[in-house]
Amino acid sequence: MRVIHVAPTPFGAAGLFGGGERYPLELARALARHVECELISFGRHPRAEREPGGLLRRTLSAVGWLGGHPAHPIAPGLFAAVSRAHVVHTHHMRSLPSKWAALGGRALGRRVVVTDHGLTGSSWHGLLPKLFHAFLLVSAYSARELAAPAERTRLIYGGADPLRYAPDLSVQRAGVLFVGRLTPHKGIDRLIQALPVAAQLDVVGSTGHDPRPPERDYPRLLRQLARDRDVRFLGSLADEELARLYRSAAVLALPSVERTCYGRHVEVSELLGLVVLEAMASGTPVVASRIGGVSEIVQHGVTGFLVAPGDTLELGARLQQVLKDPTLARRMGNAAREIALERFTWAAVAQRCLAAYEPHGLTAA
Repeated sequence: MRVIHVAPTPFGAAGLFGGGERYPLELARALARHVECELISFGRHPRAEREPGGLLRRTLSAVGWLGGHPAHPIAPGLFAAVSRAHVVHTHHMRSLPSKWAALGGRALGRRVVVTDHGLTGSSWHGLLPKLFHAFLLVSAYSARELAAPAERTRLIYGGADPLRYAPDLSVQRAGVLFVGRLTPHKGIDRLIQALPVAAQLDVVGSTGHDPRPPERDYPRLLRQLARDRDVRFLGSLADEELARLYRSAAVLALPSVERTCYGRHVEVSELLGLVVLEAMASGTPVVASRIGGVSEIVQHGVTGFLVAPGDTLELGARLQQVLKDPTLARRMGNAAREIALERFTWAAVAQRCLAAYEPHGLTAA
C-alpha cells in the first residue's frame, strides 16, 4: 500500500508551527513504519527528502496562492503525484490542494480520505464531502462542525511521541506553560491577566499572520499586559527544547476563547489540541478552556481542569490550585501520562488510519 498525504501548509521554519501543520507530519511518520508513505506540501522551490524513519517528504512547486491565502497553493504537479498513490489522504478539507487531490484521486479510482483541521471556506455546495470515501477526524466536535456523514466517519484523534514527550522525575517542576500561535483566539491575553501572583509564564509560539487591524497588533498587546508580570516570550522552539519545557512546567494552560478581546466571534476553535496531548504524555497536568474537542481529552479533576472560556477568575483559581498543591499536580500528571500512553500516541492513530484505509474499514461512497 502506498499512502500519499497532502498538506497545504508545511510545518516548520519554511511554513507554520501550528497543530494543523504538525499533525500530518507526525501521522505520516508513524504510518511510514507500516506502509510506503509520502507527505506532500507546497512551496516556491521543489525538493524531496527521505527521513531516516522511511517517510518521503516532497515539496511541490507552487506557481501561486489563490487569493494570497497560504492554504490555497496552486500546484500543477499535484495530479501526477496523486497518481502514484493507492490511498490519498488529504488534510484541511476545504483547502485548494485537498479539493484537487480528491478530484484527481476519484478520477483515478483511488481511495480518498480526509482529516480536517478547521479551515473554513467553500464546500462546493455540498459536493466536496461526497468525494471522500472516509472522514478520519480528530474529535467528535470536528465531526459535528463538519457535518460528516456518520457511516463514513471514524474518530482517530491525535497523538504525541511518548519517548520525546516523557516526564523526568529528577526535574523540579515550576510555572505555567503556554504553547501555540500568538493569535487572539488562543486567549493568551486572558492567561496573562489570570496569572497567579509570583507565578512564571513561558509563552512558546510564533506570531500570527493576521493582517487585519487590530488583530495584527495582538503581540504588542500581550507584551503590554506582561510588563508587570513574570512572562517570557520564547518564540518557536526546536522539539528537544519544547519537550524540556513540558517536563519542567507545573501546568500547561490552553485558554482558548469563543470571543476574542477584540469582540470577534471564533467560528471553530480547538478541534483537538495537540499541545494538550504532548503535555499529558509529559506527565504535565492541563488547565484548559471547555471548548471544542478539548473536553474529549482532558478529564476534569483527573488529568487537569476545564474552565469556562474567557473566565479569568476561574482560570486563575485553577492554575493557583495546581501550582500550590504538588501532590495534586503529581497525581493529575501521572493520570495524564497513563491515558496518553493508552489512547493518544501516533502509533495508535496510525493503526486507526490503516484500518480505515481498507475498503472494508468504512462504508465506501
